[in-house]
Amino acid sequence: MPVDDIKPTRSGLLIVRRRLALAERVHRLLSMKLDGMMLELVRLTEEAARERRALEEKYAGAREMAAVATMMEGATGVLLAALSVEASPSCTAGHRNVFGVRLPDLEPVMVKKTLDQRGYGILGTSSVIDDAADAYEELLMAIIATAELEGGVKRLLDEIEKTRRRVNALEFKIIPELTELRRFIDDQRDEMERQEWTRLRRIKRIKAKRGTGL
Repeated sequence: MPVDDIKPTRSGLLIVRRRLALAERVHRLLSMKLDGMMLELVRLTEEAARERRALEEKYAGAREMAAVATMMEGATGVLLAALSVEASPSCTAGHRNVFGVRLPDLEPVMVKKTLDQRGYGILGTSSVIDDAADAYEELLMAIIATAELEGGVKRLLDEIEKTRRRVNALEFKIIPELTELRRFIDDQRDEMERQEWTRLRRIKRIKAKRGTGL
């Protein structure tokens, strides 16, 4: 029932009280969810910043190892070793639920490989190729971890903004309007009761006069 259709009656008052109680309960729950998401956002943001720094360091290290491998084995040797790897690295995308928010959960697939899985053993490459491969595998792991964390931060930020708008709407619009409507109905009912009491007193006086013949 729209608010404008609620009458200043006992049933109308009960409707308003139920709606107000529900709005206040939802406001409490959303406020607790908002607080929890803010704490999780702080934790994720700090973790994402650490992972981003580690990613930058691993990127620099991988480039350095690739340069050493190229110097030792030549560009052709490095290219042949890279082409001999048959299984491409990837990741599976899942999610985990945090305060009702679906945060990304990325699982690496065939990123870290054994020497046999790399497939270039028959080429007779030196250990610098292995070192470069290790460095780039670590870099890929860091990229996946960073993507997971930064994706989680973005989704949390979006949900926090939505939840904050709902909390504000409840706190500054819906709850005050329902509180004012409850107060209005209470006042109207009090006024109606005073009028009824006055009417009954008047009737009683009239009856009393008639009983005395005046």
